[in-house]
Amino acid sequence: MKSITQKHPFGCGVVCVAFVIRKSYSEVMDVLVNDKANDEGFSCKELAQALSGFGYPYIYKYLKPKLRSKIYQNGVIVFVKRSSKYPAGHYLVYSNGQWMDSWVNFAQDKDIKKAKSGFRKRLPGTPIYALFPE
Repeated sequence: MKSITQKHPFGCGVVCVAFVIRKSYSEVMDVLVNDKANDEGFSCKELAQALSGFGYPYIYKYLKPKLRSKIYQNGVIVFVKRSSKYPAGHYLVYSNGQWMDSWVNFAQDKDIKKAKSGFRKRLPGTPIYALFPE
């Protein structure tokens, strides 16, 4: 599957949902509060509710050490902890041995108009929450 690029500063969660359910970014945005993609982003709970609304039941969990090894399954969405590299944190989704990143060039260019998506072998930070398919 092709990567999906986010169109809003805090749209990484939207992209992960769209990637999992194989819909467009716009189709997912139609069911979420659009302002949040510009201003603050979405919580794990909101993304799990959106996925369930599309017929994909998901649960979210804080990643205790025992759960960390379970994130490497297709369709698992992780939230990477806030850091100097990702001041608001970042969502990525696991697919076929790689992490789909909706703004893979964020470290080099923070202009959303120049955002590019892609796949990476390793997470760009520490995952602290995960959304798992039920």
